[in-house]
Amino acid sequence: MSGNALPDVLGLRRAELAALLRPAIDRPYRVEQVYRGIYEQGAKSFDEITALSRPLRAALAERFRIGLPDVETKHVSGDGTTKYLFRLVDGATVEAVDIPDGERRTFCISSQAGCAMACRFCVTGFWGAGRDLTAGEIVGQVLAIAGRLHAQQSLNLVFMGMGEPLLNWPAVSTALTILNDPAGLGIGARHITVSTVGIVPGMLALAARPEQFRLAISLHAPAPGQRLRLMPIQKKYPMDEVLRAARAFRKRITFEYVLIAGKNDSDADADKLAKLAHGLGAHVNLLPLHPGGAPGLTPTSGNRIRAFADRLRHQGVEAVVRRSRGLDIDAACGQLFVAMEKKQRLATR
Repeated sequence: MSGNALPDVLGLRRAELAALLRPAIDRPYRVEQVYRGIYEQGAKSFDEITALSRPLRAALAERFRIGLPDVETKHVSGDGTTKYLFRLVDGATVEAVDIPDGERRTFCISSQAGCAMACRFCVTGFWGAGRDLTAGEIVGQVLAIAGRLHAQQSLNLVFMGMGEPLLNWPAVSTALTILNDPAGLGIGARHITVSTVGIVPGMLALAARPEQFRLAISLHAPAPGQRLRLMPIQKKYPMDEVLRAARAFRKRITFEYVLIAGKNDSDADADKLAKLAHGLGAHVNLLPLHPGGAPGLTPTSGNRIRAFADRLRHQGVEAVVRRSRGLDIDAACGQLFVAMEKKQRLATR
């Protein structure tokens, strides 16, 4: 059996890991040693789990794998942002971004290889749906880049990469458990944000979890018809239904709002958005459209972005303008994949 065909231990909760390893281990407590070795110590192979005997490490390596993704390419921006294109065991590719900010890092990770949502401003949507990632493939992205995290730095994790997390809820929910587990990666629930275009059943499932995971709603327009022109999901899950589901979420939520010139950046748009934010006590993240990230759409000017933000703040809404990071390395979601595909096509001509 090839290494890639071996069962993967990543993304398994303790009971699942115990069931998988049972034929190969001599003592039940070895399961905890494997679990902690992978997540607490960051072992990339069984040989690095030194709490296990050398013969047991060799036996596990023959039967199982720790399925970290391969780095297809890595680009480092002048502002310190690092963009990864990972290749998975079946050849699918996904992107993740490591964004430094002083003593804090933010990892933006993917939940699907591709995306079926077809939002007009998102590059990933232009090349269509792929497949759901496993919990191990989600957690593996974090493990693959966490080696760059210094002990004194705090880590935020956002499910804002490729794919719609709440359409892959079983795997995302398992990944959340492992990421948050003190014996797993130990990332505080308040430092993990799940972003959704408004998949109502998934929103309610996330709200039902007891941990304080954060929810971000990709709103991007303050009125239903306006939103439908940017986001086809509005037809299946209307804005009113999404906002009702958000009210059931007992933790503070965030509206993500990409500003697009002439589409959603007027004073009237700001006033409508302020009203929606007040209704939910929501924080608003204003995001500049990445240049080149969405054909046919134009980024809102810097002056207009500031005016839009000020109008929200004057109405008592907490609004933050997020800086565009990694502009020199195609750091918008999907851009690195597209750039690599273009290079490959040119190379085969």
